[in-house]
Amino acid sequence: MVAVTRMVVRRLLIGVFVMWGAASVIFVIVRAAPGDPAAVFLGPDADKEQIARLTAALGLDKPLFEQYVRYLGDVLRLDFGESYRLGRPAMEAVFERLPATIDLTLTATAVAVAVGLALGLVAGSRPGGAVDRVVSAVTIALQSFPTFWVGIMLVLTFALGLRLLPSAGVGTPAHLVLPAVTLAFPFTAIVARLTRSSVAEAMREPYVQTARSKGLSERQVLLGHALRNSLIPVVTIVGLQMGALMGGAVIVENVFAWPGLGSLVVDAVANRDYAVVQAVTLLIAGVVMVLNIVADVLYVRLDPRIRTEVAS
Repeated sequence: MVAVTRMVVRRLLIGVFVMWGAASVIFVIVRAAPGDPAAVFLGPDADKEQIARLTAALGLDKPLFEQYVRYLGDVLRLDFGESYRLGRPAMEAVFERLPATIDLTLTATAVAVAVGLALGLVAGSRPGGAVDRVVSAVTIALQSFPTFWVGIMLVLTFALGLRLLPSAGVGTPAHLVLPAVTLAFPFTAIVARLTRSSVAEAMREPYVQTARSKGLSERQVLLGHALRNSLIPVVTIVGLQMGALMGGAVIVENVFAWPGLGSLVVDAVANRDYAVVQAVTLLIAGVVMVLNIVADVLYVRLDPRIRTEVAS
């Protein structure tokens, strides 16, 4: 327990530098992008005096280094700035959209894990067979297709063609199906390939041969012994990929008009709303950092070999 605590403390200390790096990078990127936030907000009819007044009010007339120091100081006080476009704190707008993104991410994770485990289990139980080759081809295809293309194809097929599901928006569980499946596509391939490799390796282990010699059926051996030990890397990769899914939701949410962080940040970028872009980036960076720590802890708790190394 002490070893795990030390590991978490080390990860948190590293996380501080990661968050500082993320804050610094997004600060530079949003200000390097073309376009004046004051001019964009006021529109083409605004004169230079109006633009200058708004620029001063936003603090954008100060030297860049002074803006940077002030920004870091505000972040340390958990003040993520005011959205001049929305007229309220940026993080308040982010938290308002966060539940929709969490719903989408969790649903996509559930789909990816369920389908990926099934495909990987079937393929890994008979490595080198026809089913294994088919699953390998399918997983390569799932990772190869661009996410936005997958979303458009699903809309054309199931919404416009078959008229089985809504193409966009929210309101019912049916609205969640297409965006969740789209977001789950590449993650499904990762889970399937990892499960396949782990199960194929486990099927060659002595404890599997022992289980067979005891007269257990192939189903019992596969589910009760091989799969249980193969889940260790899968559990850890799920934690890591959930953070990546939140980042990938930006494209999917815009394809399906899903009111989450993705559509919020795209609107913020288009309107040069620095505070919202920075708040979304820091939130996602923080979530990814926490999920990485949780994945590390789970891996240590599940794998006795790693637990011994950490303790030593």
